[in-house]
This record gives sequence, C-alpha cells and structure tokens, in this order.
Amino acid sequence: MAIDAVVFDIGGVLELTPATGWEQRWADELELRLGEFERRLGRLWQPGELGHESLEAIERETARAFELDEDQLARLTAEIWAEYLGTLNVVLADYFAGLRPRYRTGILSNSLVGAREREQAAYGFEDICDVIVYSHEEGIAKPDPRFYELICARLGCEARRTVFLDDRQLCVDGAKAAGLQAIMFLSNEQAIGSLDALLNA
Repeated sequence: MAIDAVVFDIGGVLELTPATGWEQRWADELELRLGEFERRLGRLWQPGELGHESLEAIERETARAFELDEDQLARLTAEIWAEYLGTLNVVLADYFAGLRPRYRTGILSNSLVGAREREQAAYGFEDICDVIVYSHEEGIAKPDPRFYELICARLGCEARRTVFLDDRQLCVDGAKAAGLQAIMFLSNEQAIGSLDALLNA
C-alpha cells in the first residue's frame, strides 16, 4: 500500500538525548536522596506534559518546593532543558526534511510546556515538516489512539497510509493499534533503511 505521510517522534529520534546526570547533581546539592528528588520534581513537572500547568506556574512551584533562590531555579531549569533538547540528529533531520514534497510530513511528540518555542529556536522543526502536534498543547499523549488520529487528521491522510517512527515500543505499538504503519527507531541506518524499504515498496 502506498504511503502518503511520514510522522516522526522528537526525543530520542530527531533529538539525541543522552542522560547528563543533572538529577544526581541536584539531589546532592539539595541534600536529598536521588529517588526522593526525582519523585518530588516529577510530580511538579508532570502536569506540564498535558498542558495542565503553565511553565511559569511549574517553575514557581518548583522554587517553593525546594526552597530555591532565583539563581538556583535558573540553573535547574537550564539543566532540565539542556537534557530535554539534547542535540540535533542531523542525519535523520536532513532525511526527514528531504521527504517533502513527495510526502506529507509531521511530528508527534509527548512534550512539555515550553517545548515548541525552545525546539523551534534550537532546531527549526517547524521549517522542515508540515505539521507538529505536541501533547502539552492538545491535552493527550502517546499511546492514546486519539493522538495518532489527530496527527493524521491534521495531515489530511489516512492512518493506514501513514508511517510513524518512534524510539519507544509502547508508542510504536500505540501507532499500530491506531491503524498506522510504524517503525521502531534503533539507529539512523536501521530507521532510514526500514523507511526507504516501506516507502519504495
């Protein structure tokens, strides 16, 4: 079956996001066990994944919860975003950009409030594809089938004629359950080879 649209994930796919160790550094600075720091911070930032809290509110609550001064909050948020953004996967981003205009292209991302602005400034994702759908803007996330249906609707393409690339098996399985064709990202060579084989079939 011919493919009309190609959709990519961001983190771990278009962005290379290895762990930077910031959680342990901050746990040490705040004299907390790592697990306790991660649990408390996770509860504060999780609402931002579906847009239930603004970034400003999350930052205020973080500063209050950990008794951070202005400088500490700025350093913490800088480290969070540095790992979140990682570095651009140049090879894959160039391949993705080159799929237009033969295919409609989109990005589907489980995200965080503030991600669109930072990713556009850093990598210009809005300039290399037709549509970007972020969980924090829509209030739903992968693997919810409605999220995959939304990107297909925005692209104007049928799910069965859309292929999705993600680095998490849960999200790949969710795409398949929603009727898309899906590929698990393991490496640039594997992903591009699998996509080319499907697109040229």
